[in-house]
Amino acid sequence: MSPTWLERSALHYLERYSASTEMLRRTLARRVEKRARLRGEDPAAFAEMIAATVARAVSAGLVDDARFTETRVATLRRRGTSSRGVSAKLAAKGVPRDVVEAAMQAERDAVPEGEMEAIEDQAAQAYAKRRRLGPYRRPDQRASYRDRDLAALARAGFAYALARRVVDTEVEEAE
Repeated sequence: MSPTWLERSALHYLERYSASTEMLRRTLARRVEKRARLRGEDPAAFAEMIAATVARAVSAGLVDDARFTETRVATLRRRGTSSRGVSAKLAAKGVPRDVVEAAMQAERDAVPEGEMEAIEDQAAQAYAKRRRLGPYRRPDQRASYRDRDLAALARAGFAYALARRVVDTEVEEAE
């Protein structure tokens, strides 16, 4: 394992995926660990090389946490992820908390006054549609699955009042 191999590995990963700094570091550490295990070497000896490779990727502009966070927030919102869910998923990707908060604040600032609730409502509708909850469930099953649908929306991070409103809407209103 050389710095060149590690850099090629990082470039190969970044060609295929958009990544945060921490995601790149974790990926390189996994690859180094796997290769070191096969060769009987200590993976901890390569920690400095991993840090240097990640630093070069950041300085070259290949990895940018703010840009990654901004695009990921937009993607997750389209899929129907709540604000809490977006924050949790970005934290799991290793994005620093201040970058996540800045992206969430930018999202709130970009929306006209009082329309942030509409974004959360659209996300809840998209989630319900994707998971076939509430008005998107077969009509004969809606009543018996109402509590489960509410629980699913709550686990996804939506407020109870919003979840109840989404589950209790009719199909025509939802669309």
